[in-house]
Amino acid sequence: MTGMRVTRTSRHFLFALLGSILIACGGSQAADNVAAYASVKITGVPHVQQKPDFCGEACAEMWLRKLGHKITQNDVFNLSGVDPLSARGCHTTELAKALKAIGFDVGNVWCKIPAKSDAAIAKQWEQLHADLVKGIPSIICMRTSRTRDATEHFRLVLGYHPDTREIIYHEPAAANGSYRRMKLVDLLACWPLKYSAGTWTIIRLRLKSAKITRPKPSTGFTNADYVQHMMELKKRMPAKGFTAVLQKPFVVLGDESPAMVRRRAAQTVKWATDRLKTMYFKKDPDAIIDIWLFKDDASYRKHAWSIFRDKPDTPFGYSSSVHNALIMNIATGGGTLVHEIVHPLMAANFPECPSWLNEGMGSLYEQSSGRGKQIIGLTNWRLAGLQRAIKKGQVPSFKTLLSTSEHEFYSEDPGTNYAQARYLCYYLQEKGLLTKFYHEFHANQKDDPTGYKTLMQVLRLRNMDAFRTKWEKYVLALRF
Repeated sequence: MTGMRVTRTSRHFLFALLGSILIACGGSQAADNVAAYASVKITGVPHVQQKPDFCGEACAEMWLRKLGHKITQNDVFNLSGVDPLSARGCHTTELAKALKAIGFDVGNVWCKIPAKSDAAIAKQWEQLHADLVKGIPSIICMRTSRTRDATEHFRLVLGYHPDTREIIYHEPAAANGSYRRMKLVDLLACWPLKYSAGTWTIIRLRLKSAKITRPKPSTGFTNADYVQHMMELKKRMPAKGFTAVLQKPFVVLGDESPAMVRRRAAQTVKWATDRLKTMYFKKDPDAIIDIWLFKDDASYRKHAWSIFRDKPDTPFGYSSSVHNALIMNIATGGGTLVHEIVHPLMAANFPECPSWLNEGMGSLYEQSSGRGKQIIGLTNWRLAGLQRAIKKGQVPSFKTLLSTSEHEFYSEDPGTNYAQARYLCYYLQEKGLLTKFYHEFHANQKDDPTGYKTLMQVLRLRNMDAFRTKWEKYVLALRF
């Protein structure tokens, strides 16, 4: 009978023979009896290696590729409804939900059977094999081995070879995992999931398709991107005392109370980001940015070292492009946080932006409020030093300020670069011209790399020296 499909009557006879054989104790005789099923192999199924913990999602992508659909494991996850903060891939319920949304008939996914029932296990194999003969593969959830510490794992079953008594499957966890083979005895031993002493569970998701529905295209980072990010982040995140909040396009983490971390994520991060995007920035950062909010100076310095190997040179907080992170001592207030939020948004939207405008706008909003759907910079602590420098004649010309290189702005600062840039932006804001200036400078940057020409055009100036005198008088009249 090798290579031939047996009749239904003979199969029922085989089931009767299985009654006294315990799969958990080896299952070899059960495997011998069901080995007579016909040889079958669904060919031409591309192999896809899973992303971390996306084994079921990758199995689905493999079969979707065979069917000619460009639906990825990320797309499958995004249909599952799994919270990205869970830092895991789909469990069976969620995978079934995603597969149904795509258009698959997944069948009776969970089969409860009496513990140690060889006949019940063999019946599930019979149904799986019958689907294979019809060209329908299955995603099964099984233990990775017979050991007690074995984990559950999804695999895509594509065939059976009776001569060697092996099932044929795609292994999503391996780069070279296509058309692997496994002894049927091992499948029958590892497939039942022993959640209780008296009842075992067999999980199988049939991939019978009717009409496949493509998910709507997405832009930017999706939940699949965030959950993969969270899996990596949890390796560095302290095990206790920290709360994570997904506040797109950022992940906010803090060691204050969970309620406070959520409040800061909503009332500071989201509040500022929404307004900055409304006024200036259309694109999210090119990488997922983590915002770490440490509750006090001791926590800030301790974790800056333990997580990032940094020794902060400021008590407030800083941005780290190396770690794609904003690292804050939130006890000093939210001003520095809003300042630093500007920088990754600026980098994504205006990478050629000179330091004077990048820091001018960042520092403008470190003391801010709302005006409708806009964020408005207020006067702040930088004002007093700038006023003193103006009175002493120590403030550079605007042409000098705007032409500074990154090194000159940060390292050769006469003590006024930040403040002068901030209050130039403040003046433009109060005249209703800052948003206009930003967008026109962005558009003209190739012809006007410093923004000097655009500034004169937006202010309708003929003489910058006269404007400087006017601006200095304006700044001297401000109060904080």
